[in-house]
Amino acid sequence: MKAKAGVAALVLVFPGGLWLVAAPFAVGYQPRGAAYADATVNDMWVGGVLAALSFATLVAYAADALRELARRGRHVAEKR
Repeated sequence: MKAKAGVAALVLVFPGGLWLVAAPFAVGYQPRGAAYADATVNDMWVGGVLAALSFATLVAYAADALRELARRGRHVAEKR
């Protein structure tokens, strides 16, 4: 159950991080052609780090789940 809750949290954090990267431009508080405001730089760094870490963790979790499935498949095949 803990793993499902953790994966669900990561699935929510990933698009949240992407939104932080896109928000300055989607909402319009970063004018076109102007130098990046401090808030824009902050949103892009925090959002990028959140998205990257959650994506990397999701990939690692998926790889571990696939490894476990392969291990179980080999174990079942050996019993036959």
